[in-house]
Amino acid sequence: MQELTLYVDSRFTSPWALSAFQALTEKKLPFTLHTVNLDQGEQKQAAFRDLSPIGRVPLLVQGELALAESSAIVEYLEEAFPPPAHAAVLPDGVQQRARARQVMAWLRSDLMALRAERSTEVVFYAPVTTPLTQAGQAAAARLIAIADQLLTGEHLFGQWCIADTELALALNRLILNGDPVPERLTAWCAAQWQRDSVRQWIARSRGGVPG
Repeated sequence: MQELTLYVDSRFTSPWALSAFQALTEKKLPFTLHTVNLDQGEQKQAAFRDLSPIGRVPLLVQGELALAESSAIVEYLEEAFPPPAHAAVLPDGVQQRARARQVMAWLRSDLMALRAERSTEVVFYAPVTTPLTQAGQAAAARLIAIADQLLTGEHLFGQWCIADTELALALNRLILNGDPVPERLTAWCAAQWQRDSVRQWIARSRGGVPG
């Protein structure tokens, strides 16, 4: 197998870098981790842009393949290293997998006010005291309502998948900041946050100080 290299943000706060990291970790694939200092513009420098014209993290490199966009990385890893030889990170079945992709796409394209007002610095470092704006409150209410409808069991789609962690992270923008979230969703997120692959990421993020 050609060596796998994953490029992530140096603060370890990107939710999408977490998804790529978790997919590799869950599948127990050996990989080299490189950090990119986004604040200093390393993603714009030639050394990184030569790997990926998109200039974004996460970036997975394997031989001549340089793949950005976390959802593409997760799907590639699931197809290139499928179960049962490697753990599944997407659900079984065409329909369930499509539903997982739907949740993942929604989390990447919606809730912009909430994502701006409760960044992942809240999740991985420290809460903020600024109250949510009206737009932020509306986005939070939308997230909670949809999550409450989606969650009918231990996992979204019968078995754990990357979408579980991504939804938990979105809710944790509120929970870990002390914003009100129903107890059922709070307990579910706490359980998701104990997964070993998540704890490995958190240990890395806590190893540094933002700024």
